[in-house]
Amino acid sequence: MTDGTRDQVPTVDLRPQALLLAELAERVTDRQLADPTPCPRMAVRNLLGHLAGLSLAFRAAGRKELGPLTDTPPEAAVPDVGPDWRATLPKALDELADTWLDPKAWAGQTRAGGVDLPGAVGGLVVCDELVVHGWDLARATGQDYVPDEAALGAAHALLAPAADDPSRGGMFGRTVPVPDDAPLLDRVIGLSGRDPRWSPPR
Repeated sequence: MTDGTRDQVPTVDLRPQALLLAELAERVTDRQLADPTPCPRMAVRNLLGHLAGLSLAFRAAGRKELGPLTDTPPEAAVPDVGPDWRATLPKALDELADTWLDPKAWAGQTRAGGVDLPGAVGGLVVCDELVVHGWDLARATGQDYVPDEAALGAAHALLAPAADDPSRGGMFGRTVPVPDDAPLLDRVIGLSGRDPRWSPPR
């Protein structure tokens, strides 16, 4: 929340959603690392690697530390986890959330994935990434998933305006139709280009 002071922008506390993701990752077994996920071309290990990479990239974006981490498009390579990912991923998520607690992260301009964008938009993108990939990870590994309400609302605010944009692409796949009265999470997942009914192949 803000008090309406000039130059302030609404912010979202990423800590609850980041903690939830860390808990989901902690429960992933080594045998599940090769399992498929709703993300095309990504097994669980690649999804975890992507989460680690985006945490570092958006931490840098929030701090306005522009460079290789903020300049590299996410599709440049298929990510993978490092040998110490169980220690480094929770730390990266925690540092990401701490960075975006600072209103300065949401203000001004920044860069992510090689794209210049307002900090406020960058914050919404972070929320979307954490919410949608949390769902990806939970579905792929058979875990229950109830995302943080504030982060879920921010993800919807980012995705909904682009739903009918014929030029949409990049991080957003083609929308999957979902009933208007479906739960907000299902609608966000459909807007992200995923089918909320996805389950691992048997």
